[in-house]
Amino acid sequence: MTALEPPLTAPRSLVEAYRLLAAELWRPIAGGTDLMVQLTGELGEPPQRLLDLWRIDELRGIVHDGEAIVIGALTTYTELRRSPVVAEFLPALTEAAATIGAAQIQNRGTVGGNVANASPAGDTLPIWLATDAAIILGSARGERAVPAAEFWPAYRRTARADDELVLGVRVPLAADRQVRFRKVGTRRAQAISKVVIAIAWRAPDDGRGATWTDVRVALGSVAATPIRASATEAALDGAVPDAATADRAMAALMAEIHPIDDVRSTADYRRTVAGRVLHRLVRDEGGW
Repeated sequence: MTALEPPLTAPRSLVEAYRLLAAELWRPIAGGTDLMVQLTGELGEPPQRLLDLWRIDELRGIVHDGEAIVIGALTTYTELRRSPVVAEFLPALTEAAATIGAAQIQNRGTVGGNVANASPAGDTLPIWLATDAAIILGSARGERAVPAAEFWPAYRRTARADDELVLGVRVPLAADRQVRFRKVGTRRAQAISKVVIAIAWRAPDDGRGATWTDVRVALGSVAATPIRASATEAALDGAVPDAATADRAMAALMAEIHPIDDVRSTADYRRTVAGRVLHRLVRDEGGW
């Protein structure tokens, strides 16, 4: 067995997976779409043991329970795109799933993998932040729900304990809530995000120009973790989506975020693009 072939086991139930995790340190994997990069050690120490969750059907499915959408950790991006529940209640997530990789990645990549991988460029993560979603964790000790705002405390770090699995994501349904998603990459498809943004707000369903309340602005690829932009939210909350509001929100966002230069983009580019994307979103919703 080579260094690129760590021991792997594939439990068939959560009970079996919990037993293994309680006894030894395992690296859970789902679709495995980021695994090869991790095995090379480019993102830290390579995993020593792999726990393949693909055969655990308890982690699959999309359920609307009347108050929330609950999305199982093994739900793939293809399944998100095809789900009538997601299309009806959270179409921004359908749009986000369509931007991730090509068909092969969408068929294997999963919601739980995107959450647990904790990349600041993870395309679904701003949506969880913008919708006040909770990440559901489970272990032999029981289950718990962690707000998305508390789940990514540092770069490539999560609130998941070593003996826990990501079971899914619970997205509460708020009356009159609107959610929008935008991604900017090198290409229109199959690109890692340079800037990814999700905004959510509540307004009466009476057409454009209504006052926004309960505003959420969440971004990826502009910090070490996916973030909420609180100063920008304050600039939008209680305002109508007009020209002055768009200007204030853009200025607030560009002052609030502090991106880095890396191989994909410069800090100045990310800051400018994030501001302009938000400005366009507000303009579009204001109908001008």
